Amino acid sequence: MKTKLASMLLASAFSLSAFQAEAADKVVLQLKWVTQAQFAGYYVAKDKGFYEAEGLDVEIKPGGPDIAPPQVIAGGGADVVVDWMPSALATREKGVPLVNIAQPFKSSGMMLTCLKESGVATPADFKGKTLGVWFFGNEYPFLSWMSQLGLKTDGGPEESPFSSRASTSIR
Repeated sequence: MKTKLASMLLASAFSLSAFQAEAADKVVLQLKWVTQAQFAGYYVAKDKGFYEAEGLDVEIKPGGPDIAPPQVIAGGGADVVVDWMPSALATREKGVPLVNIAQPFKSSGMMLTCLKESGVATPADFKGKTLGVWFFGNEYPFLSWMSQLGLKTDGGPEESPFSSRASTSIR
């Protein structure tokens, strides 16, 4: 009788645990920039319950001009970050153990623009100009490109009055 009672209790416990809801794993996602179209997929997935269906409770944190995703993840403020590959590689070089889990963009979103009347039509026209680049990882492909073009980016007499973190003079 004791064995039969123990078996019934054990079977009841297993059947009850099958109906018990498991808590979703909390995941904090830090975006590289403010909420805008390039991040729509993350929000749509949340709204449609895709994360929840996979057992994830995802909090999406917008970025901004003073938010560097590598610093956020290194400080424990996020579990996953959206970042450009050059920035992620530079962060790994500094000892943060980042792992690339996806590349949602086929190519870099880096683009240089100028007013038509500036006279810049080709990269050859950059010499003597001041170009602005948002840092936090965006400078790496820019500096690589300038190096490939043979253009120095260390400033000069015509250096911009703005911080060298935001612009560079081309010689």
